[in-house]
Amino acid sequence: MNSDKNLSEEKVKFSKILVAADGSEASMDAVDYAIEMARKYNSELIALHVILSDVTLFGSVPPNHINEIKHEAQKYLDRIREKSYEDGNNNKKVQLRTELITSTSAVGGIVAFAEKENIDLIVMGTRGRSGFKKLLLGSVASGVVSYAHCPVMVVK
Repeated sequence: MNSDKNLSEEKVKFSKILVAADGSEASMDAVDYAIEMARKYNSELIALHVILSDVTLFGSVPPNHINEIKHEAQKYLDRIREKSYEDGNNNKKVQLRTELITSTSAVGGIVAFAEKENIDLIVMGTRGRSGFKKLLLGSVASGVVSYAHCPVMVVK
């Protein structure tokens, strides 16, 4: 029975893991899982933050507001980088890359990025900054699960 388990573990290889992070508690919990998985599989970890670039009824978002959003997002990505430097139990360092992209859709941005980068696994939280605790699965997580080309781990 042990040989069957080893065989299935050999088939599962995550060389590139994407963690979608928006700074919410749920996404930072997902970051912790993603870092540990990257350590376990010796994977490259890419932390992605999507800035929504909606054009509203009143025009596009002013550039100074976009800069504030980017600055705030960079803080989340810096926190992720700090977490990746922490030794963990097995002292393996994580190969981390951070990305900040703009998209009109969080789901579309995450899915398109994952396809373009040939991601093997997407890790994300159940709900992001929008909250809605009554929803079982956030709309972004649900959309990514529906449209991603690879497995998606949703962390509760």
